[in-house]
Amino acid sequence: MTLLPDNIEKTRTWGEALSAFFHPRVIAMLFLGFSAGVPILLIFSTLSVWLREADVERATIGFFSWAALGYGFKFVWAPLVDKLPLPFLGRVMGQRRSWLLFSQVAIMTALCFMAVSEPTTGLQALAIGAVMLGFSSATQDIVIDAYRIEAAEKELQGLMSATYIAGYRIGMIVAGAGALELAGILDVVDGYDKFAWQTTYFAMAAVMVVGVITTFIINEPIRKEVKSAYLNTINDYARFLGVFVLAASAFVGIFFASSGWAGEAKLSLSGDGLLNKQLAGFIVEAVRLCIGVAAATATAWAMIAINFIPKKMITETYLAPFTDFFVRYGRVALLIIALISTYRIADVVMGVMANVFYVDLGYEKQEIGRITKLFGLTMTIAGGFLGGLLTVRYGVMRILFLGAVLAAITNILFALLAGIGPDLWALAGVISADNLSAGIASAAFVAYLSSLTSTSFTATQYALFSSIMVLLPKLIAGYSGMMVENIGYVSFFIATAAIGAIPLALIVLVARTQRKPAL
Repeated sequence: MTLLPDNIEKTRTWGEALSAFFHPRVIAMLFLGFSAGVPILLIFSTLSVWLREADVERATIGFFSWAALGYGFKFVWAPLVDKLPLPFLGRVMGQRRSWLLFSQVAIMTALCFMAVSEPTTGLQALAIGAVMLGFSSATQDIVIDAYRIEAAEKELQGLMSATYIAGYRIGMIVAGAGALELAGILDVVDGYDKFAWQTTYFAMAAVMVVGVITTFIINEPIRKEVKSAYLNTINDYARFLGVFVLAASAFVGIFFASSGWAGEAKLSLSGDGLLNKQLAGFIVEAVRLCIGVAAATATAWAMIAINFIPKKMITETYLAPFTDFFVRYGRVALLIIALISTYRIADVVMGVMANVFYVDLGYEKQEIGRITKLFGLTMTIAGGFLGGLLTVRYGVMRILFLGAVLAAITNILFALLAGIGPDLWALAGVISADNLSAGIASAAFVAYLSSLTSTSFTATQYALFSSIMVLLPKLIAGYSGMMVENIGYVSFFIATAAIGAIPLALIVLVARTQRKPAL
């Protein structure tokens, strides 16, 4: 950390850092974090074990990670959450709490839909449920992030982040170790038992009640309102919502309508020997994504062209938060965006294949749950609290750098584990180091993102930052299964560690450049 300027941030005493943990709003974030942590593993690692037991191919499991791309595009509908009041609920509960309740009910509905789906006979239905879960969970994240920033002053954001991460990881323990343990207990047949997994997902829907109760207990935060010149009546809100729905429908329609063409294009490119199967698949899927985005954009502009909504409404809603960020940070903003988009790349790309790696190495699913989820996520919670304390004590940028170093180093440990084999003590050691490091890095990173956000555009700007944070890593992670099949686990883990050098360089550049006045 000597690469960073010595005077970049103010430091505090250990006593000041520790006393802030007992602030009521800091404690409240523990329960909201739990609500946010439950859904994520039910799209990723827990779902990957379910799919692998159902004999779904590794490449397909990798593509399932795209079900959570809603996290990467949530800035698109964050202005709706920021500005659109929900009928009745908005008046009774307030803007933040009403959207929290709405998203939590949507999460429970999506989990129940997945529970009644079956990968061996209806993989597409399960994929739709996973997308619904990703969209609902991303919406909940938008609201919780806005609440966290608005509910406490800047000095508490490091510890608000730490307790949020602690609750988040507890939720992950329930959805990870708890789900795998429950599925193992209910598994009473040889081989794949669909009843065990379906019951498990119903149980995960039930634990979301914790989030619902929390939403009713907390108070609506006092926030700075930005007076809108165009969003004031029910008719304005209805038209604004209508444009979003039409644009989203255009994206989904084009994306699914092109599935037949995409399959033929992949076969044509790979069959003619022009490209290998993996590269052909990457190019075709990237083209589909771009076409879908273009269709959504064209639909929105068409609504403007026919004067369905004023152009200035879109400018005020979407461009103003971007403009505010670039005005405040100047040219440094581009470096900050590059840092945000790459900080978690090593962890996310590696993480999609982690549970598949454990299964292929020979571990039982209950061993995976107990060590990698229960014990491992306990270490992440400890890392989160440590990261929160270190952030308050030494400043965000120093701990951000430390977290990036540890994330890269610990990925190499997985390459060593591949050579050791299914040894429980070796797995526990690797998971301890990896998850403790992840907790430290996450606490610092969430605090850093919060510090970048203007209270005038809380939900939209933070959603933009957190979307940028996961978009590139998740797109690359979708091909992690193909990477493993082509280069093997050892080379894959070493490669993910190597790309961790990118955020390290960017942290140094941002820390040094931010000391100069923005131009």
